[in-house]
Amino acid sequence: MDSKEKKAIIVGATSGIGYEVAMLLLKKGWRLGIAGRRKDKLENIRDKDPDRISICVIDIRKENAGQELLHLIEETGGMDLYLHSSGIGHQNTNLDLKIELDTLETNGTGFTRMVTTAFHYFRKQGKGHIAVISSIAGTKGLGVAPSYSATKRFQNTYIDALEQLAHMQKMDITFTDIRPGFVATAILNDHKHYPLLMQPEKVANSIVEGLYRRKRILVIDWKFCILVFFWKLIPSYIWKRLPIRN
Repeated sequence: MDSKEKKAIIVGATSGIGYEVAMLLLKKGWRLGIAGRRKDKLENIRDKDPDRISICVIDIRKENAGQELLHLIEETGGMDLYLHSSGIGHQNTNLDLKIELDTLETNGTGFTRMVTTAFHYFRKQGKGHIAVISSIAGTKGLGVAPSYSATKRFQNTYIDALEQLAHMQKMDITFTDIRPGFVATAILNDHKHYPLLMQPEKVANSIVEGLYRRKRILVIDWKFCILVFFWKLIPSYIWKRLPIRN
């Protein structure tokens, strides 16, 4: 991937992995369009390099979010890479309905709205790269909201379907499904214990390297991958009975 005058749109760039990836791409000479829900944080990031960073307040749960994305693309001067780093996840052992519905709306409807808008843009342009942070692998048994696990599996399937459609229609669109382990970001700032917790800076470096190599599936931590492999060998009926606490 030649970074000369390349343009990336990052949705969910105000903190965590999205922010760290944005800063790395900026150092590599990319022009950025960044989106999030916090205007103050977006403005602080733009101040780092006003000539190469465009911003837009976007709540992906809103019906007009797709149009706002297209507006940001125009402000940025185009788009070569779309990175979706916007999602929520909570432990929800009490099955709070508001948490479940908000998770579905963000990780399901909002994800579909934004990724589909990017797909249509690249189809019209003739080429592009869609990358999504689709899952924290191995959440089974950790008390996460059922809607979180369901939407993350949906995201994996949706990207597979888009890739198949692009292949059928002979589109030059690259897809990268990013699957990190547990990363020390605000989404896990709940005073719980998570195994093999990684720092976002290290994860971002691996992501950028994977994007340049146009990897289809990018699993960040091989140690976590091995752990998840053995977790998946445990039958569901046993998982239900394990006294797991975070």
